[in-house]
Amino acid sequence: MGIQFKNVTFRYKGYKTEYKALDLINLDIAPKGEIIGICGHTGSGKSTLVQHMNGLLQADEGTVSVFDIALPNKKKIKLNALRRRVGLVFQFPEYQLFEETILKDVMFGPKNLKMDQASIESISKASLKAVGVDASLFDQSPFRISGGQMRRVAIAGVLAMQPDILVLDEPTRGLDPVGQKELMEMLFNIHKTHQTTLLIISHDMDVLGAYANRIIVMNQGQKIFDGDKDDLFSHPEFDQMNLDYPSSIKVMKHLHKEISLPYKMLYTMDDVIRHIKEHSHE
Repeated sequence: MGIQFKNVTFRYKGYKTEYKALDLINLDIAPKGEIIGICGHTGSGKSTLVQHMNGLLQADEGTVSVFDIALPNKKKIKLNALRRRVGLVFQFPEYQLFEETILKDVMFGPKNLKMDQASIESISKASLKAVGVDASLFDQSPFRISGGQMRRVAIAGVLAMQPDILVLDEPTRGLDPVGQKELMEMLFNIHKTHQTTLLIISHDMDVLGAYANRIIVMNQGQKIFDGDKDDLFSHPEFDQMNLDYPSSIKVMKHLHKEISLPYKMLYTMDDVIRHIKEHSHE
């Protein structure tokens, strides 16, 4: 097992108050091969949940096991080993760039793993190539490239640690539709090539519908759904989950109602168009 939550509760504590952000969470995540979407309204506990996956936060009650490392755990060496295997990419990760060149920024993480210089450079260049950053940019400042390229560099910095599980918090936020698709296709290719498990927090149901095969829904610190995306979008209580349907499903529902096009659960507009063409001559 890659990551396992057992009855995990976590509270944010203020001066006189506390807020229960996670409430008795049980969860299993495979070490390889999954693409999991995590969604829910703002404040539902999504980001708090994933920060338990590499020890940034540790449970008040219950346990989190990450590749056989049990949390809570205060030993820094073990947490460093854990964070190598579970890479966490925050919202707007480009704000975390700080080195004078793109290549140096990506090399920062592997240097802390005490690899030899040749291995550090090789892994870092391979990570940049994997996210589509051209070698001609390696010696440029990370602050003199586009926002989309900065996000790719930040993701490459996490990939250079060679994680088994990659957690991304709203990876497409702030990108235009073309940039969103390019980024998600790049992440999907990494998943296919290395069987890296991806956990994607997103409000964008088009993204989760197109790429995730399993979706977790959070609400008020509780996990209210965990399963196949087809089961989620056909769930009889979906309308009470404060979620939206992917655009493709909205279109299919509309066409079924207006012109009696046979309904099929589809997750991209390309698939919708193909479906329309298949039935246009019937």
